[in-house]
Amino acid sequence: MSIQLAMVGLVVGDMRRSLEFYRRLGLEIPAEEDEKRFVMYRMPSGVTLFFDTVFFPGNDPDARRAPRGSYNVVLEFYARTRDGVDRLHEELVGYGYVSRKDPWKSQGPYAAIVEDPDGNAILITAEDDQAEI
Repeated sequence: MSIQLAMVGLVVGDMRRSLEFYRRLGLEIPAEEDEKRFVMYRMPSGVTLFFDTVFFPGNDPDARRAPRGSYNVVLEFYARTRDGVDRLHEELVGYGYVSRKDPWKSQGPYAAIVEDPDGNAILITAEDDQAEI
């Protein structure tokens, strides 16, 4: 038997606030999902992302929230172009989300890091053929 990653899940504190962030990031999650306690969203890439306010909090009595700003999990979203990274970062910060790192040319991709409402690190990337050395 070969094990497969089936989904990526986020335990969230406020479903409406979390889904609003991910819509602003570019996911097309219907507004009627805001009232649910568990939401699954399948992206065109085939990856399913779920948002949970009930399953893990209710079934794992020893669970502890990771300290805000920790890097236990990082979600990477590919914005295609450098301008796409810049625009998305600027929009999210304009909405009041925390920027952990403004757009920069890393050793790998062009990237920026923002926090979602629960403090998870969201890496926004693009391939960059305009290396800044």
